[in-house]
Amino acid sequence: MPQLLVVIASTRPGRVGLPVSEWFIAHARDHGGFDVDVADLAQLDLPLLDEPNHPRLRQYTKQHTHDWSARVEAADAFAFVSPEYNYGPTAALINALSYLHHEWRYKAAGFVSYGRVSAGTRGAQVAKQIVTTLKMFAIPEAVSIPFVQQFLDDEGRIQPNEIMVSAATAMLDELLRVQDALRPLRAGG
Repeated sequence: MPQLLVVIASTRPGRVGLPVSEWFIAHARDHGGFDVDVADLAQLDLPLLDEPNHPRLRQYTKQHTHDWSARVEAADAFAFVSPEYNYGPTAALINALSYLHHEWRYKAAGFVSYGRVSAGTRGAQVAKQIVTTLKMFAIPEAVSIPFVQQFLDDEGRIQPNEIMVSAATAMLDELLRVQDALRPLRAGG
């Protein structure tokens, strides 16, 4: 079964990204197309890029980079759950992407974005430019949650509407198709 790595990109205390991610992760597991792994960048706590060599060389000197490399290498597809900050992705997401190079290549990427009126879509668009530079394939299907606070219940959990659920299913279906189509490129090194 292909592996989906869900990357929780918000690290802010009190973040709404955690309940958004918990909902999406449960939906991805129920979808059944992937073995789902989760990388919470708040827990991963990668320092600001501290490797002396360019990532394309894969000459990592820090254990946290070796660990991150192994997790990303094992994944066939990614779902980045992220808000937007100043019309862009979070600094933690940019940093996590910048740590590696080859490990990202020929893998499918989808975005679950959230926020206020723009639903985090401007940040997702900027992140798509970054991931395509890393030779990832950013799919157009996405989950975009505007005014995300309205979907939080009294316990702080996301209560998705029908549009969010169908968007998540469509995104997972497409990630499954695209990761399979990219498999020969990944196998070629």
